[in-house]
Amino acid sequence: MLVQTLRTAADFTALLERIGDARLVLLGEASHGTHEFYRLREQLTRRLIAERGFSFVAVEGDWPDCNRVHRAVTGAPGSLDPITALHEFARWPTWMWANTEVAAFCRWLRAWNLNQPPAGRVGFYGLDVYSLWESMQVIVEYVREHDPAGLDAVWDAYRCFQPYSREPQEYALACRFVSAGCEDEVARLLAQARAQMSLDGATRFDVWQNAQIVADAERYYRAMIGGGAHSWNVRDVHMADTLDRLLNHHGPAAKAVVWAHNTHVGDARATDMAAANMVNIGQLARYRHGRDAVVLVGFGCHRGQVMAAPGWAAPRQVMTMPPARAGSLEDLLHHRLPGPSLLVFPDTDGPPWLTEVLDHRAVGVVYHPGRERSGNYVPTRLGERYDAFVWCDQTTAVHPLHAQPAPGEMETYPSGV
Repeated sequence: MLVQTLRTAADFTALLERIGDARLVLLGEASHGTHEFYRLREQLTRRLIAERGFSFVAVEGDWPDCNRVHRAVTGAPGSLDPITALHEFARWPTWMWANTEVAAFCRWLRAWNLNQPPAGRVGFYGLDVYSLWESMQVIVEYVREHDPAGLDAVWDAYRCFQPYSREPQEYALACRFVSAGCEDEVARLLAQARAQMSLDGATRFDVWQNAQIVADAERYYRAMIGGGAHSWNVRDVHMADTLDRLLNHHGPAAKAVVWAHNTHVGDARATDMAAANMVNIGQLARYRHGRDAVVLVGFGCHRGQVMAAPGWAAPRQVMTMPPARAGSLEDLLHHRLPGPSLLVFPDTDGPPWLTEVLDHRAVGVVYHPGRERSGNYVPTRLGERYDAFVWCDQTTAVHPLHAQPAPGEMETYPSGV
């Protein structure tokens, strides 16, 4: 196993060699609120774009919000400055993407792109499923302007969701007690989106993607109220499908970097998620594209500070994350690695702890430091879950752009990841 101290972006060279000609590089994080995870992902992603020709970055964020950032970083006509585009992220927890760490990367990406021909500019996209109303609004506005004859199907879907006052949770509850849902209306909306295939490439893709979000979001919220693995799987399959659509949209030579939580990036089959019949993006990427085409990189830390909230949609706080519990992966690495390090795993003959089941910390946007001893850990076979691992012994919190929190969606499992 290769172990490399991380001081600068140059220290990622061994990982770039491991990545080789891989088409997908999935970069994780052990929390959504840690400065070092964002900074190190940025350093590695810059090198993948500049040295390996990666085509786009796809993140665990909403499509409409990220589309404004995409237009900003690619210099689309009439687009916003990247900072302004990030300020417009309105869904709680806004600090996940509207932070100074992402802003620095997006400004670099815009500067990089403006020195490239338009066809070669690197995109920035959202993979998530939460933007039911925002995606619906995009479709309404487009059809009203460009295809008035198709308004009936769009308005049918819009009116079906309208009684729930832009609260998908209310729709989920209604489906629990009343059999009627909006599936038929959404099916007609998808058919209408498919009818737009004569549009130019970028507009066609955006219309189709927003329609698919509406369809998958309807399924997600309907499944979520029942609990269990189904809603998680709807969400992660949607994100994996969106990633594949983006690869197809960018062409056969396209390569993608993904930024998401470890619970989405690391192969679920190497955790207790498998026993619960849960899948994730990393597992699906390996299955669909083959292990040689996919590199999964996990991130972890021992202690420090993190941006999180004590409850769903509650005001964010800088919280102190206590030292990892004894016997965990983080406890083991703390005693072996004194500072930021990169671990690149061998195909065979690694140290025994790579294949042992160890508890691996996972912190969501909702976090209770006092419950560290009983929660926040995922049993993991590290060498099977990831191809490499980035270690930060002590960490600090991200720096949000927004002054105030914004409303959010219902909690996902594990808490807010």
